Amino acid sequence: MAGATRDDGDGVISDINITPLVDISLVLLIVFMVTAKIIVSQAMPLDLPKAASGQQVQLVFGLELHASGDLYVDGKKVEADTAVLAMAREALTKNKDLRAVIRADKTVQHGRIMRVLDLLKQAGVSKIAFGVTPVSAEPDAVPQPKDGTPSKDGEPKPATDGKAAAGKESK
Repeated sequence: MAGATRDDGDGVISDINITPLVDISLVLLIVFMVTAKIIVSQAMPLDLPKAASGQQVQLVFGLELHASGDLYVDGKKVEADTAVLAMAREALTKNKDLRAVIRADKTVQHGRIMRVLDLLKQAGVSKIAFGVTPVSAEPDAVPQPKDGTPSKDGEPKPATDGKAAAGKESK
């Protein structure tokens, strides 16, 4: 047997066993993924409205209006909406190029959002953005009535049952 090799166990191991390296790498990857999720999810969850053109904005002066009525400015709970004025002025003195981002739950009343927006304007903040959850740019399909005929203005006609339609035609 000219092509056979001898393995008597006394030779030096020259191959590297890569299996433990891969195992340790995968465990570290899982640990980093879990801890990153915990770090990111420390903020209160909001049910933000959706928009097709939303994009991530750097939070410099963040305002969060929750459905429960709570107001958070840069992660700190504020008791009254009027305190936003003083806090915005103070932040504007520190950063002349201040950008405010209002993140409001979609159930927050429009008047309250406008009040906070007005307070920011009074403080002199000119760069204001609204936080949204991005969605696809395709509009939702318009629901068609049961008979499938749209009205003249493109809106679907209200569905009627066959008896009412037959009764109108006979008169």
